[in-house]
Amino acid sequence: MKALLQMLNRPWLGIALWLLGLGVPLLLDQTWVFIASLFAVYAIVALSQDIVLGRAGMFDMGHAVYFGVGAYVTAVLNTAFGWPILLTWPLAVLVAALVGGLLAAPIVKLRGDYLLVATIGFNAIFILALDNNVGHLTGGADGVFGIGVPALGSWQLASQNAQFWLDWVAFAAVLLLMRNLDRSHLGRTFYYLKHDQLAATTMGVDTRKYRVLAFALGAALAGFGGTLFATLMAAVSPGAFVFTESVTLFAIVLVGGQGSLPGVLLGTALMFVVPQVFRGFAEYRYFVFGIAMVVIMVLRPQGIWPRGTSSGSAR
Repeated sequence: MKALLQMLNRPWLGIALWLLGLGVPLLLDQTWVFIASLFAVYAIVALSQDIVLGRAGMFDMGHAVYFGVGAYVTAVLNTAFGWPILLTWPLAVLVAALVGGLLAAPIVKLRGDYLLVATIGFNAIFILALDNNVGHLTGGADGVFGIGVPALGSWQLASQNAQFWLDWVAFAAVLLLMRNLDRSHLGRTFYYLKHDQLAATTMGVDTRKYRVLAFALGAALAGFGGTLFATLMAAVSPGAFVFTESVTLFAIVLVGGQGSLPGVLLGTALMFVVPQVFRGFAEYRYFVFGIAMVVIMVLRPQGIWPRGTSSGSAR
């Protein structure tokens, strides 16, 4: 099994699969173009969760908060203040990173279940704030509608195909970022924080600073996914960022393989693409995914495609 995964994990294969994905608008109908766009968005957000859980080893069960922050910043700036979509991206990413860092700062010393419970609380507070129409801008339970389309000069990315290209180019950029992170000093520091924090502390690593940084970086990437989500859906509401979404993101990383790029992408596909193939059973996806998660945690606790078989793993 390991030999097979190592054989499949070749750069040329990743490029070939990505190029195959680009052929979706040419080969399939618009329903599948939308699904492919949604996959790219959720893959970005799942990878952001993997920075915190898979690489830095911290339990974050409130990651949908940062996803929602990015989406709402774009939605509000565009609908209430008339900002062009693409100009909202940097601010949405920055605000999400700040929220992630500020929320993490007082809790990163917590361990295991205690950290997990604290992040659950953040998710509950965030949804409560949205439901109460913060600043009369978030639309309460109804959310924000009428979000515009991205534009490059006079060229508007209004079609489903154009949105697909945008999402998949962003997806490719994030994959490259994650691959470079694994090979960087920062990525290696995250790895050692997860696997031997005592040794990292002994070597003079400021563990609190890097743990907060992991939260902020994961939040920034989730916020970026949120901006893409808001643009794709043309509307956002609190229901898209509830606690079950955080649980789903957490489960994707555990089932796919912590710290593994192909593992997280596989987990995302299993959660968001496979139910579309079997639409008649889509309503049972959480039930099926829950059973699969229990089985995998018992039989293969490292995940379907663990980090050790990934070319980007730390050595």
